[in-house]
Amino acid sequence: MWIQKKAFTLLEVVLALMVMASGLFILTNSWASTYSRLRKTQIQVQMAALLERKVTEIEREYKNKSLESIDDEKEDDFGSELPQYSWKMKSKKFEMPDLTSLLTSQKGGADANMIALTKVYTEFISKSVKEVHISVIYKEGKKPIVADVTIYMMDFNRTLPLPGAGGGS
Repeated sequence: MWIQKKAFTLLEVVLALMVMASGLFILTNSWASTYSRLRKTQIQVQMAALLERKVTEIEREYKNKSLESIDDEKEDDFGSELPQYSWKMKSKKFEMPDLTSLLTSQKGGADANMIALTKVYTEFISKSVKEVHISVIYKEGKKPIVADVTIYMMDFNRTLPLPGAGGGS
């Protein structure tokens, strides 16, 4: 009987240790995943702030300059304080879609003057706007994390061509 009580007590201790170990494992796992999520959030917030800063710098750099002065490609890092972060900029001519099919599909269609005017404005917009794609890259580990945005730079000094009004580009 005494041996049976000792064995039962030993079994209770082993069960209690298993319950404690399971609880400790769950708690440690929870802390690790919370830390991981917190770290990812911190990186994403930092990337958003750096992207906003870079967009502002690029807008300020090319403000009141011709669209031709905007570099086709540019890249750099954020210095020694943020060695894991870098940025890239790519620009290209804005391609305005052809709107004549939209006009001719309406009830009654569009006359030749409206189509000609639409083509003039489409060409004007294509020459007056440049698409600029900016990316911030975080490199740590195997796969880089990228946050990017596309902005449109406009040349407000270009003259709007008004047929018959003496305007031209």
